[in-house]
Amino acid sequence: MILSDFSDGLGRITISRPDKANSLTGAMLAQLTGAFAAMAERTDLRAVVLTGAGRVFSAGADLDEARAGLALSPEWERLSARVASMPCLTIAALNGTVAGGAMGMVLACDIRLCVPGASLFYPVMRLGYLPQPSDARRLSKLVGPSRARMILLAGQKISADEALAWGLVDRLVAPETLLPAAEALTADARVAPAGHVAAIKALMA
Repeated sequence: MILSDFSDGLGRITISRPDKANSLTGAMLAQLTGAFAAMAERTDLRAVVLTGAGRVFSAGADLDEARAGLALSPEWERLSARVASMPCLTIAALNGTVAGGAMGMVLACDIRLCVPGASLFYPVMRLGYLPQPSDARRLSKLVGPSRARMILLAGQKISADEALAWGLVDRLVAPETLLPAAEALTADARVAPAGHVAAIKALMA
């Protein structure tokens, strides 16, 4: 349910469980972390594009596994930490709505593209869970403390248009051109010398 491939300096990772709105199981979280880790070991890696199959990026945790304890798993934090520490350009190509814990890996990416009509929300208040600590920090850094509270404390669903205005996503792209647009943004990084992307990212940390 996690697909990955690599060519010409570009890694592609796809969440592929469209019949379940790409909801995430514990095994899928571990596979995502492993896919990013395997990419990071490549000396020719320059960029990674993360996306989902179907019309939803991810509905967050699989409901059955969430009730069994997945919502409290440290694997969410491991995944977002792995994405944040990638030595390359990382782009989340959001093919649809992002919910709950799936926001973590998205917030950890360098750039976020999104299709119109998607929404982004993190219903931890309603469900009684805490967000991952790094998620709350990254969200607040991106959109500011008050808007982060709108999402985490007031439980608001943010439309793609509003997310763009807030800086939660960086560009809206039509579904049919989403992946080509994401890959186009990697062009400069893919011809850069080894270590150059990581060096620039370190300056902005």
